[in-house]
Parts: sequence; structure tokens; C-alpha cells
Amino acid sequence: MRERFKSTAPEAIVPFDPGIEMPGIVFNVAQRGDKKALLDLSERNARYFLLDKRKQEKLVDPEAATNRILEQLKQDLRLNELPRHIECFDNSNTQGTDPVSACVVFKDAKPSKKDYRHFNIRTVEGPDDFASMEEAVERRYTRLISEDEPLPQLVVVDGGKGQLHAAMNVFDRLGLRGKVALVGIAKRLEELYFPEDPVPLHIDKRSSSLKVIQHMRNEAHRFGITHHRGKRSKRIVRTGLEGIAGIGPSTAQKLLTRFGSIKGVKDAMPEDVIAEIGAKKAEVVFKALASA
Repeated sequence: MRERFKSTAPEAIVPFDPGIEMPGIVFNVAQRGDKKALLDLSERNARYFLLDKRKQEKLVDPEAATNRILEQLKQDLRLNELPRHIECFDNSNTQGTDPVSACVVFKDAKPSKKDYRHFNIRTVEGPDDFASMEEAVERRYTRLISEDEPLPQLVVVDGGKGQLHAAMNVFDRLGLRGKVALVGIAKRLEELYFPEDPVPLHIDKRSSSLKVIQHMRNEAHRFGITHHRGKRSKRIVRTGLEGIAGIGPSTAQKLLTRFGSIKGVKDAMPEDVIAEIGAKKAEVVFKALASA
């Protein structure tokens, strides 16, 4: 059997496109036996050499390593400038309850955690991922514009065409179309969607570009889920306290803020609870929690 091979991105060794013609040149590729084993060994050695070279590059000249990654991103995503500042959005909710959205920020292809932001979704009823994405993106960039803060070169939204369309609606309203690049990443096949392009882009799975985008997507998911779980936990605890006759939302919030959980209230010293909400309400809480 005959196959054609070529090298594309520096990270990858991939099959030749069969449609490419190379008159007079034929590559005979071993399929079995000693020659196949030698070919496999050569490929492994080449990969290890490349990995070692990349590690040495990061140690000796980290700026050059970062620029290489950013250049690869610029090339793969057809950007007009190096994406030194990238932001990624992801939504989280439980069957429509406690919806939140997360925005993570990468600078020079690395997380800038001090710039991470989360948004409690205010205007969306039920599990509407598209509307939640639209609200979060609008709140983020309306604020950056109003405060004259620098905008990213690239925005990534976790999701396919629907989430991308929602974000693009915001870009149109804020005049960001053409100024900030926007892509959506669909989870299942790691497809990248661009505005007004129905055909998704597939980047080689070993490419540094895809690894950066996946890292961002995973960070946004982690950051959003952590905030969502905290918000949901507080709501459940607060609801449990408010279920006690005579204990309203403000009293429940005081107890939650001071002691953190129902167990924290149970384990607290009586005088601490009394100091927080008064003797009469404290007695009501003690009796209710003792019988729970």
C-alpha cells in the first residue's frame, strides 16, 4: 500500500492530503515487519525530540515559546493580530435554577486569575443558555467600554452556533464586530465556529492552539461550576432556615453569613447565636433545629 505524508504545524505529523499530486515522487510506507517497526521507532524518536525541544525552549526563552503559541493561534484562527488577551465564557445552571456565567481571562496564553469574573444571571427565566450567554457578554463588555478598559483580541464562547449567535448580537449592539475576534467551541467534536461561516473549523488535536482553547474552556467551566455550587448551597441552606416559623430572609441571611451552614448554627455556642439574632429568635431556631 502506498501513502503520501507531509508535515504541517510544527506540533503534528499528519497524513498527506490524498488530493495533492507530486509527479515523479512515490513514498513506499511499510505496513508490517521490521521496516514497519523501524518506521514507528523513528516517528516516536521525532516526537520525543520535538517535546524535549519545546521544554528546553520554555526554560531558556519562555517569551519565544509564548510567541510561538500565539503565532500558531493567530494562524489557525485567521486573526489579524496576536491574541495576547483572550477571554472565555461558560454558563452553569441546574435545570434553570441558580444560573451563573463565568468569564476567564488568559494573557500571553496563561491564566490571569485576578481578572476572572462571574455573573449571576438576572434577566433569564428557566434554562435558556443562549439568553444567559447574551446577558453575561453584554454586561462584561458594556463595563469594559464604559470604564475605558482594554478589550481582548479574542473572545471564546463555550458552545456552538447558538451561543456564538447570542454573543454576536451583543457585539453588534456594542460596535465590537470587526474589532474583537469571536469564536465558539462545541464540546463534543471540538469544532470551532466563526460568525457567518456555517462550516466549523477542526484544528489538529495535538496543536498548541487547540490546547490553549481547551484549557480556557475547562477553566471557565471549573470557575463557573464552583460559583454555581456555592450559590446553590447557600440558597438551600437559606431556604431551610426560612422554613422555620418566625425566621425571615434577613435573619436567615445573618445566620448563614455568620455560621456558614445549618450545621454551623447547630454547633455554635448559644450566646453567639443570641448575639447575632436576639434571644427570642435564637430560642425558636434552637427548638426547630433540635427537632429536625
